[in-house]
Amino acid sequence: MCGIAIVVCGVRIELSTLASFLSAPEPPFERLQVSVEDVKAVLSQRGPDSVGEKTIHLRPDVPNCAQESATLSVVAAGEETYKLEETTLLGELHFIGSTLQLRGTSPIRQPLVDSSGNILAYNGEVFGGIELNSYDNDTEVLLKSLEKAKALVPDVLSMIKGPWAIIYWQESSRTLWFGKDAFGRRSLLVHWPTVEDPRFLLSSVSPASSVAHGSDAENGNSGHRFWEELPCGVYSISFGVSESGLCIHGEVKKHEWRNPMWKELIEWERKSVVPRPEDLSTSSLSGFQEEGDNAVSSSSGLAQRVLVVLKESVRRRTSLHNIFQGEKEVVPVAVLFSGGLDSMILAALLDQCLDPKYEVDLLNVSFDGPNAPDRISAKAGIKELQKVAPLRRWKLVEVNADLSKLTFETKRVMSLINPADTYMDLNIGTALWLAARGDGWIHEESDNQAVEEDNRRVKYKSDARILLVGAGADEQCAGYGRHRTKYRNGSWVALDQEMKLDMQRIWKRNLGRDDRCIADNGKEGRFPFLDEDVIKTLLDIPLWEIADLEQPSGKGDKKILRQVAKLLGLHEVAKMPKRAIQFGSRIARESNRKNFGSNRAANQASAGSARFHTPSH
Repeated sequence: MCGIAIVVCGVRIELSTLASFLSAPEPPFERLQVSVEDVKAVLSQRGPDSVGEKTIHLRPDVPNCAQESATLSVVAAGEETYKLEETTLLGELHFIGSTLQLRGTSPIRQPLVDSSGNILAYNGEVFGGIELNSYDNDTEVLLKSLEKAKALVPDVLSMIKGPWAIIYWQESSRTLWFGKDAFGRRSLLVHWPTVEDPRFLLSSVSPASSVAHGSDAENGNSGHRFWEELPCGVYSISFGVSESGLCIHGEVKKHEWRNPMWKELIEWERKSVVPRPEDLSTSSLSGFQEEGDNAVSSSSGLAQRVLVVLKESVRRRTSLHNIFQGEKEVVPVAVLFSGGLDSMILAALLDQCLDPKYEVDLLNVSFDGPNAPDRISAKAGIKELQKVAPLRRWKLVEVNADLSKLTFETKRVMSLINPADTYMDLNIGTALWLAARGDGWIHEESDNQAVEEDNRRVKYKSDARILLVGAGADEQCAGYGRHRTKYRNGSWVALDQEMKLDMQRIWKRNLGRDDRCIADNGKEGRFPFLDEDVIKTLLDIPLWEIADLEQPSGKGDKKILRQVAKLLGLHEVAKMPKRAIQFGSRIARESNRKNFGSNRAANQASAGSARFHTPSH
């Protein structure tokens, strides 16, 4: 995971072409002093291997007698010359990049600059679409591809399979390109110029200085309005000079995806939504029938298709490319692990993809010690994994937390989840942040059964830099309670529309927040269920084969994934009902007690959607 940012000063940005994409204007807010140093500090958490900067100045050249109009020249500036104050004489673009290096054989430092003066700050992975070998650094390869493409930047970015966010200066056209992939699997926040702060800023994450505190927030000067999630897509700013030659301006455009695959996946139109009576009877016959501990199927072809693409998705994210480790060999991959359906499938598939010499860390967070549902299911889950993969050494990392003592951590997460600002976001973000940190306890194996389990607990911190996360499984396979409600109230069409809505807003509601909280620990979250081929495969399957919400929870929801689990030999977890991390870890219960007095009071106040106020320092 890397961190990228740019600060643009001294340029009049024209946003009229983006009117249909921008959110409604917010009330004025107090200007917040977001400095380059603040941005560098917060990005360094995401990219602990290196932090770099590059500044260029845009200077209008006043026309002489031989020139009909003013032109724009670009001058590279030394890092020490950067001044935060805006100026009407110079436009300034200050690029910042931090690196968590996971690809290549030699260390790199962002932003990258090529011989033509192009500048690239990239946060992402190229899992396909652009040719590279297992030892290439994908950022270096991407820079070369962009240089060759000249004006066809959207064509190159539309080819990439994998999550990405990008900031790219194209020297030849005096154009700044930026954006993120079609599902928003990498965070990129934007501050559009305002009267209060006319700068244009992009950053992977917001510094704490851009969150209003105490009375400012309560008076409506909420710093959460300073940033917003950049909508998915490819954007450009073309720079020029006004006719007078005294003003540098930039025109923002949003570009269409050039790969028809993206249009298809974004529209998320399922062909087979409403079943005929014979479809349902066939579906029930082809479902898995229990015979003791074995599950048999007369037609498991659909589940097998999903299993194949999911395994390939995990392989792309773990073992297809050489993982850069510097000088030390560590556990390369961990799993965010609740012992539930999604994380168990990912762990079992990881075992099939990863070299047997590696241990696998299973990161589990609890706010109620051994009593949290996710801790109980994680302990049961690791036993089932040991049965299907007995040669792998699994490490269950138990991360225990007491919400009442997490004052510093809570403030940190409040800043990370910005612009999200509800208690639900805070609870999920805190659980993810603590789990990704991987600082907890493991139980050492002992041949002496008389030794108490607690006496074999030892402190352990996971060094894995890649974290597999089950995001996207519930949205695509009808795993949420609201899906069941929509189905009951409106049947199959209503269910399909709710799932479509979930997939089209996942970038704004989930993925940016999750990316920022995981990455703050110097880890990269990877989402196998959101692989392009997985999304397309699930979308091609009839809805009634994906889920059967006439069946009870733990059976009909995420039906296709329960079949996949059984194909992997995970028969126990295939029966488990869905639990969201905030409930399974019990942080929601502890948060309700802390902030509302009780669960009942929290429910009456609709605590999940209630907005919090950032405390004063």
